[in-house]
Amino acid sequence: MASIKANARKVICIGRNYADHVKELNNARPKQPFFFLKPPSSILPPNSGPCLRPRGIKLHYEVELALIMGKEVRDLDASDEKGAMDAIAGNEPIENVLKLRYALGIDMTARNAQDEAKKKGLPWSIAKGFDTFLPISDYISKSLIPDPHDVELYLNVNDEIRQSDSTGLMLFTIPRQLSEISRIMTLEKGDLVLTGTPKGVGEVKAGDVMRAGIRVRGKELAEGRMRVDIEDRDGPYEFKET
Repeated sequence: MASIKANARKVICIGRNYADHVKELNNARPKQPFFFLKPPSSILPPNSGPCLRPRGIKLHYEVELALIMGKEVRDLDASDEKGAMDAIAGNEPIENVLKLRYALGIDMTARNAQDEAKKKGLPWSIAKGFDTFLPISDYISKSLIPDPHDVELYLNVNDEIRQSDSTGLMLFTIPRQLSEISRIMTLEKGDLVLTGTPKGVGEVKAGDVMRAGIRVRGKELAEGRMRVDIEDRDGPYEFKET
């Protein structure tokens, strides 16, 4: 699993891709997919320790379906929706162009840092980029997810359900996301794409335990099952207003 972190040249995150999540954060609904980046150094592979909360940070979780690119993709044409989805599902001939595996990811966010950045028109890099801010599951084979737009993502905190929704609620489908990204920057082998989070995001603190997973047709996939402990981070960093 360390190979996910070692092979990811970039992590691309689709923002505001579930309508109810857009509402809960009082954001504007996007007219087209938009995305931001997380550094590969933020990836926390399974069984690699806790997610660390920096001092002064209001730490939020966001569970997401992750795509792991298997080949370089540039200027993907998503005008043929069925053809694009068939490619992701594993049909020929476009399978030779797009080779995907899945994972479950938790996009950890320094919400107070992000809120300040948004108000001041500053980048979000601080809010998204701390070490351990992307816990990731084991690889999930494509054969286990026949339709990535028909799976349930969930996240519990201390055994209390916080997020539980279907990927069918995405505003922009996966082919549209990959098309938009690849027209701007080349998707490279090993890159991760996080496809957005459903409603229910919230805060976690030291001592909390997150458990997350993915269900296909009501059956939970063992490969996607996650447990992540939250601990406070040592060191000199403390968030202060910019």
